[in-house]
Amino acid sequence: MNSAVTSEKVHGSLHSGVAEHHHDEEANSMFGFIVFLLSESVIFLSFFVGYIIYKTTMPDWLPPGISGLEVREPAINTVILVSSSFVIYFAEKALEKDNLTWFRIFLVATMAMGTYFVVGQGIEWSALEFGFTTGVFGGTFYLLTGFHGLHVITGILLQGIMLRRSFIPGNYDNSHFGINATSLFWHFVDVIWIILFILIYIWQ
Repeated sequence: MNSAVTSEKVHGSLHSGVAEHHHDEEANSMFGFIVFLLSESVIFLSFFVGYIIYKTTMPDWLPPGISGLEVREPAINTVILVSSSFVIYFAEKALEKDNLTWFRIFLVATMAMGTYFVVGQGIEWSALEFGFTTGVFGGTFYLLTGFHGLHVITGILLQGIMLRRSFIPGNYDNSHFGINATSLFWHFVDVIWIILFILIYIWQ
């Protein structure tokens, strides 16, 4: 009797220790990912500062013949991209409830919205009357929007990986770090775009 109780206590203690170790590993991984996002923030911040300095000090900021940028289509793209942050949040919540069906639906919807944004940006680029080498404005415009677009594509690829992993039995039983990190990255991408949209399209 005592032997059985002791064995049960040992088993419970080992299980608790493994769970605690796993939790610590996830916490460390998330901390590392947050540090990565902070480093990305510094890069974007340097671009923002450079853009503001150039815009406020150069007398001929816009390319010749260009009075401003079209706002309507970029605004629609902005609404789509920002809304996708709520959709991927719903995907996280569905996974927490072990509802893989709705997790996949929300994740695919997020990927579709991100793809819509990237395609919309490509269409906008093709219609612009200036290029990357058209003055400082042209260079900074394509650098900022292109670098952000690369992050959007990266986010879509990460979501695709998370979607594929959802079809592996038991993959999300013990850890949701992958989707949590992917969701955090997506929110970061959305916040950066809001700042970009204000700087480039609203503050003309």
